[in-house]
Amino acid sequence: MSAQLPFTAFSIDSLPAAFGIIMAIIGVVFYTQGLKGTFWRRFYALMPGIVLCCFIPATLNSLGVFADGVGAQIYGFTATYLLPASLLLMTLSMDVPKILGLGWRAIAMFLAATVAIIISGPISLVLAKWAAPEMFVDDTLWRGFSAVAGSWIGGAANQAAMKELFGVSDDLFGMMILVDTTNASWWLLLILILAKHHQKIDRWLKADTSSIDKVIEAVESYERDNARAATLNDLMVMFGLCFAMVGLAHFLGERIAAFFAPYRWAVQYSFASSFFWMVVIITLLGVGFSFTKVRRLDHVGASKIGTVFIFVLIAAIGMQINLSGIISQWRLLLIGFVWMSLHIVMVFIVARLIRAPFFFLCVGSNANTGGASSAPIVATAFHPSLAPVGVFLGILGYALGTIGGYISTQLMRLVVGS
Repeated sequence: MSAQLPFTAFSIDSLPAAFGIIMAIIGVVFYTQGLKGTFWRRFYALMPGIVLCCFIPATLNSLGVFADGVGAQIYGFTATYLLPASLLLMTLSMDVPKILGLGWRAIAMFLAATVAIIISGPISLVLAKWAAPEMFVDDTLWRGFSAVAGSWIGGAANQAAMKELFGVSDDLFGMMILVDTTNASWWLLLILILAKHHQKIDRWLKADTSSIDKVIEAVESYERDNARAATLNDLMVMFGLCFAMVGLAHFLGERIAAFFAPYRWAVQYSFASSFFWMVVIITLLGVGFSFTKVRRLDHVGASKIGTVFIFVLIAAIGMQINLSGIISQWRLLLIGFVWMSLHIVMVFIVARLIRAPFFFLCVGSNANTGGASSAPIVATAFHPSLAPVGVFLGILGYALGTIGGYISTQLMRLVVGS
């Protein structure tokens, strides 16, 4: 609920006006993010655009700018239509053969990073329960950290899916976004610093870097052969297919959930949730399409449109967040720090064992913790032609994000109880 201030008589209760405000915020963020001035580069290096797209609406909501219920209505639309649409558009873009062509070490490091996140979450909560048992009087925390697991394995779409799946409150979800972005940002910053010294780190890892040049050549060739401008026909086919599959996923999800509803164990593990099955179905449809000619839709911007949907969803989430009390939740940030630190230690151990290049470690880790939005940035820090590698692995993270987040959350539930 929004904070009530003296000027709340002027709170916006018009859905079109409120939606216009959050879209304007997104537009301004991306416009300034694209400026080449030194100030803006430094500003967005410290404050990622995704944080602003969430926390500017959250600040406005906390000040009482949006009337009660407005944000919930806009979020309801985005979660019902735009969330599954974004999952489909991002997963259909996967080129599985090309990802496998990067070499087994690239996939191994990506999967190692995924597994590290899955198991580091439960370990972090166990340590937190040992240090501060009063934080675990109910099931609030493990449900809240499901959003972090979904984001760090997949992305914002998977994070929103975890919110709905495990019933995370809006205020707690806002805090979890802070835990997510704060810890992911310092790791991203560290990666960008260490990338300048990758040759020394590769020597320490005893890495085999022979595949990197082949990857660069293959990626450059792929980009030259497939990039083209979108036509009206392309966009209409894309939107028609996308929302037809969204409708199908909802239809099937409701019926599968109804089948499991009578079973108590199914309810406990979310098998009776229509939202759970909708997300699973839409993800499987996207992965299936990635093996067909439908994947060519990404040549005309499918994943970019999916990203647009995600940022609208993030801003809608922000409209429901009340920022009061975040300062008092420093312990949540500390739990996230421990989680991320354990993840980093684990991926370095795996990289040393399999002699993986530091590039694969960084892009594999960030494809999980940062997703398709920042993984290309990491890849570019090593070589501009490697940016699509980050996109490929980031998209693979979207495909695994929901199931990986679900597994990690169930482990957290088991280890902390309640």
